[in-house]
Amino acid sequence: MFGISESLFQFLLINVILALSIFITLYAGIFSMANVGFMALGAYTGVICTQNFGLPLWIGLIAGMLASGVCAYLLGLPILRLHDIYLAIATIGFGEIVRIFLLNFDNFLSFIYGTEVVLTGGALGIKGIPKISETWYLLAFIAFILLIFHLLGRSRFGRVLIAIREDELIAGGMGIDIVKIKSAVFVLSGVLAGAAGVFSAHLTRIISPGIYNFSRAVDVLAYTVLGGTVTWVGPVVGASILTALPEFARPLKEYNQIFNGLILLFVIVYLPNGIIGPKFLHRTLGKVKKIFLK
Repeated sequence: MFGISESLFQFLLINVILALSIFITLYAGIFSMANVGFMALGAYTGVICTQNFGLPLWIGLIAGMLASGVCAYLLGLPILRLHDIYLAIATIGFGEIVRIFLLNFDNFLSFIYGTEVVLTGGALGIKGIPKISETWYLLAFIAFILLIFHLLGRSRFGRVLIAIREDELIAGGMGIDIVKIKSAVFVLSGVLAGAAGVFSAHLTRIISPGIYNFSRAVDVLAYTVLGGTVTWVGPVVGASILTALPEFARPLKEYNQIFNGLILLFVIVYLPNGIIGPKFLHRTLGKVKKIFLK
C-alpha cells in the first residue's frame, strides 16, 4: 500500500493520530508532553477490555478513550495554570508516573489482596493481544478527527484557541475562560492519545511499560515540529515522513538514524515553522492561484 507494507502503513496512521493529539494542545499554546502517558492508559484499558473480558475492539476503544480523557481532566485541573517549560516538565513527570504505576500495579494488587494478580503484567506487559486486521478502522477514525479539526478551525472555538495561544492575558481580558478552554483542549488531546494507544496495542499484539518512555514522547513531539502547527496538515505530513523515512533509509543501515536527525535539524533551522508553515502555504496558494487564473 503506497509502496510500503500494510503493517507499516497502519503504524503510520497511528502516529498521525498521536501527532494530531499533540497538535491540538500546541495550537492552543499548551506545551504538553503528557500524550505518551495518555497513550499508555488507553492501551492498557483497551487491552484489558478485549483480552481479559473478551469485549469487542470498539468497546475497548471507547473505554481507552474515556480512561485517558478522565485522567486528562483530573490532571489538567492543577497543572494547566503552569506555562511553557514548567508545564512541559510537569507533563513529562506525569508520563513517568504512569509508566512506573503500570510497572508495579500487579505487585500492588497482590500485596493488597494477598494473592497473585495478573492484570497489567508488570514489567513483562501483556502478550497475545488480538490483532487489528482492517486498515479502514484507522482511516475512518482519522477522517473523523480531521473533519472535527476542519470544522474547529472555522468555528469561534478555533479562533478562541488562537487568541489564547497568541496572548493569554489579552484573551482573558476579553472574557474568555482560559482554564476551561485549556481543560477542554487537554481532554481532547488525552482522548486522541488514548485511542492511538488502543489501536497501537492491537497492532503490535504486545505492550509493556517500557514502550511508553520519554523517548517515545520526544518522537511524538517531533512529528508535529517537523510538519508544523499552523494547520492539521502539518502533523499529518510530519508523522508520515518520520514513520516512513526509516523504511526508505534502510540501505544506510546503522547510519539511518543519523540521516533522520540531519533532516529534522535541517527543517528546524531553515523551516522553523515546519514543512507546512506560513511560507510554504503562501507559495503553494500563490502557485495554485496562478494555475487557475491563467
